[in-house]
Amino acid sequence: MLLTGFSFLQMLAYLAMFVIAVVALVFAALGREDAYRAADKQTKPFWLIILGLTVLVNLFVPYLFLQLAGLVASIVFMVDVRPAIRQVSGGGRGGRRGGGSSSDGPYGPGPYNGRR
Repeated sequence: MLLTGFSFLQMLAYLAMFVIAVVALVFAALGREDAYRAADKQTKPFWLIILGLTVLVNLFVPYLFLQLAGLVASIVFMVDVRPAIRQVSGGGRGGRRGGGSSSDGPYGPGPYNGRR
């Protein structure tokens, strides 16, 4: 019974790594080529190859070491490359493209940030 529970958790972990890799690959494919260069990151084909290999490894290669290496690549893309590309492309927080501070509310500056 304990072994069945462990194999279920292991299956969930593999599924989570696969989903993260697929999501990162989709985001990498949707980004503009010039945004990668403007953000001073690796090129779009580089990330597409790395993340594509990650998806393939998660699907067909049962070696945990390779899957964990792919997970690291996916996480690096999601927390470092993707925000830099979004910032360069003009897709800031909440889709707001105008100025304003990150502490501004939906109706403009709040009462505690200097009433600009």
